[in-house]
Amino acid sequence: MRALRVRAPGEVQVEEVPDPVPAAGEALLRILYAGICGSDLQVLRGTQPFASYPRVPGHEFSAEIVRIEGDPGGFAPGDVVTGVPYLQDGTCSSCRRGLINACVHNETLGVHRDGAFQELITLPVDRLHAARGLDPRDLALVEPFSIGHHAVRRAGVREGERVLVLGAGAIGQLTLLSARTHGARVWSADILPDRLELAASLGAEGTADLRTEEIPDLVARATDGDGFDVVLEATGLPVSFLGAIEAAAVGARLVLIGNGTREVTFNQSALIKKELDVLGSRNSRHVFPELIELIAGGAVDVSPLRTRTVPLAEAPAVLRAAAEGATADLKILLDLAR
Repeated sequence: MRALRVRAPGEVQVEEVPDPVPAAGEALLRILYAGICGSDLQVLRGTQPFASYPRVPGHEFSAEIVRIEGDPGGFAPGDVVTGVPYLQDGTCSSCRRGLINACVHNETLGVHRDGAFQELITLPVDRLHAARGLDPRDLALVEPFSIGHHAVRRAGVREGERVLVLGAGAIGQLTLLSARTHGARVWSADILPDRLELAASLGAEGTADLRTEEIPDLVARATDGDGFDVVLEATGLPVSFLGAIEAAAVGARLVLIGNGTREVTFNQSALIKKELDVLGSRNSRHVFPELIELIAGGAVDVSPLRTRTVPLAEAPAVLRAAAEGATADLKILLDLAR
């Protein structure tokens, strides 16, 4: 079968590899679509601290079941599914407390083990979720949607609250959509006008171009100076973290989604003065069925986020361009059937 393999940082190509063989309790899956995520770009750049090489990236996908070894768990060959790409040991201190998304020995497809940028993969049946009629391209967006949704749940977003999402990339846009399903009034802030236009079309009550508008001005304009009830940081940049503190109201909840790669210096008194709740948000847990129903039922439309689809043969060049920042696409999907 064909696979896109990163042999070493900066070295990526499509090559022939052996077909995987499912173990007992696993399904053999034929990948339909796989989304390119920031962590995939980190694997290519060599900045993903948990990746080893060679590595097949990819953890956002839709697939068709080829066969199942052992108990089918309600599935059958031919079913279209997606899958939770985080694998836990089930025995560590986090797992024992139900925090499976933060398993001490977590292994994520495309990082710790080979992922979905190949024609076939195996995955435990208990990781699978049925498409329920979703377009396979939208089904491949359920995993990134789950990241934003988990963060919104961590924040305890309530109806009518004013929420600011810092960062209007794919995760930021999906976080916006999740917050809106909770009845929140959502603002989106970024430095790219086209992404702010998309946020507005997805239902943002307001947007802010941070190239021309300072955080205090946004707070004054959107909240009459009160600050936002919830701030969701989806970039991982130090300046964005500091902006989140500045934008937060007294007693607000601040949730960090974006993985930081640089240290940030701040005075902790800023958190104390406002009595802020600062929360981390990692992966997701137990939300795939809910999100599939939201999309299938028409409550959420994720299709505007998928801006480009390319065949596997073109993937190395596309991945390189994305890693170098030479693309304006929000979410690129690999079509593994082409």
